[in-house]
Amino acid sequence: MAPGDRDRGRPPRSPGWACPEGAATCMADGNHHPMIAVLQAQLAARRIGRRSFLRLATLLGTSAAAAAAMAGTSASAFAPQVAQRRGGRLTLGGRVHPMSDPHALAWLEPANVVHQVCGTLTRTGFDNITRPHLLSHWRASPDLTTWDLHLRDDVFWRSGRRFLAEDVAWNLRRLLDPAVGSSALGFMGDYMLADGTTPGSVAGTLWDADAVELVDDFHLRLNLKSPQIALPEHLFHFTNVMLDPEEEGRFGVGSNGTGPFTLVEYRVGERALLRACESQCGPAGGRRAQLDELLLLDLGDEAAASAAAMVSGQVDGLMRCDYSVAEILAGRPGLQVHRTRTAATGMLQMKVDQKPFDDPRVRRALRLAIDVEEVTRLSLRGFGEPAEHHMVAPVHPCYAALPAMGHHPAEARALLAEAGYPDGLDLTITCKNWPQWELDSVQAMAAQYAAAGIRCTLEVLPAARFWEVWEKAPLAFVEWAPRPLGFMLLDLTVRSGVPWNTTGFSDPEIDSLLSQVEAEPDIEDRRPLMRRIQKKMQEEGPVVQPSWLSVVTVMAERVGGFRLHPTTLLFAENYFLKA
Repeated sequence: MAPGDRDRGRPPRSPGWACPEGAATCMADGNHHPMIAVLQAQLAARRIGRRSFLRLATLLGTSAAAAAAMAGTSASAFAPQVAQRRGGRLTLGGRVHPMSDPHALAWLEPANVVHQVCGTLTRTGFDNITRPHLLSHWRASPDLTTWDLHLRDDVFWRSGRRFLAEDVAWNLRRLLDPAVGSSALGFMGDYMLADGTTPGSVAGTLWDADAVELVDDFHLRLNLKSPQIALPEHLFHFTNVMLDPEEEGRFGVGSNGTGPFTLVEYRVGERALLRACESQCGPAGGRRAQLDELLLLDLGDEAAASAAAMVSGQVDGLMRCDYSVAEILAGRPGLQVHRTRTAATGMLQMKVDQKPFDDPRVRRALRLAIDVEEVTRLSLRGFGEPAEHHMVAPVHPCYAALPAMGHHPAEARALLAEAGYPDGLDLTITCKNWPQWELDSVQAMAAQYAAAGIRCTLEVLPAARFWEVWEKAPLAFVEWAPRPLGFMLLDLTVRSGVPWNTTGFSDPEIDSLLSQVEAEPDIEDRRPLMRRIQKKMQEEGPVVQPSWLSVVTVMAERVGGFRLHPTTLLFAENYFLKA
């Protein structure tokens, strides 16, 4: 299909978008994306900071090193540390949950196993800057509707076969197949799928036959239905691993991959054992993982068990720990607490197709009845900060400051009466028993709700049982991993019809605003759109969001090369055991 034909099938661009003069020439000459000059001017005028410049410049295809040079700063993030000793087994504690199709995973614990075996095309670093991983680089068209993805030519599957663009095309088409049920649709469906595609649709619903276009063995082109600034970050979503097409989406012991480890044992509720690959694979130029083995032990949900395992030396570290465990182990000889401020969060989610949550006055009342500062203080023990009920964090570059909703139980009670509930409400909140901060948050909210005439019963479930019912519960408290851009969690959970929109909320205005935000690379032009989304979420949204979280864990000091990633994903090829 000729480009002009494809353009005729695209919806009109958002009104604020215009390609800068000379943009086509600039891109054809192989120079930086034309928006880079705008970002440089904004940086020079101090309208954006260095971090925002680096994040956006790299998304637009500038290498991290080049972007850092433009900004006068450093861009190191995943550089491996030099090992003092090679070999050995690193044992980490956590949970070993059932592992289904990696493209349809709903939680991070099994993803931490898959990601040691199978790589992603990009990686978003500890600094929230996205860099190529299995890709060598990418280029975006001036209008952000065409993305050229260039693969490294030195990557091999562990079986010895070269990793090619056709492998990437197969994975992307599968991720975009609604029948698979991947949460990646929340990010990518709006610009890659045909209008009207739903989670129950059949395969073959790409918006254009050439939406995923093979150019050559190491070059893949994505032709988007609408502009999108965050595509490289979408490629790092934890479901978006590159599986071997020959295995048809199956994953388990012995599965092929491009990563540094192979899975040799997986026993749900007990352990997962990964062994370093001896042969060259992945993008590390043949560099073998420093460890011989990575063992993940299931320690259950009790914080005391995790603390005891660290003190006794049963494990060398924890994949992630509860704040109470960090407090217990802080200052103990030989142990180190790692902490990272993030945009991770927990939210009370209301099904808007069920009473009483079908009335926006009830949903607003549940927000007004909460003192977010007090909930955060009681539940996070200094490891977080209050949120504002709209899913956009102050750490996000497009965050728009709004007046706090405040704590107004009398106004909440009046809204309930206006909605037809003069005697208040009787609600059941479904939540997990671990991590402890989640239960503490729910208990604090339940206590505050009493002042507004809202009487709460808590349904507290083990984590494994909770993840079986969280999508069906009328009112559930759900934790969400951090996303590097402010609109990404909204895409996953609020955009109409996406797999993880479990509340049933649908608002065409928010959908349209999200699409406009994602087409706009200029932060200052993006922020007014985000302000409208944030305000509407506070007024009518389907969640009560009290807090933003820091993530914490504990490692033995003898573990080298470890850094706590905001997502809590492990990058075990960089870890080693000190002599």
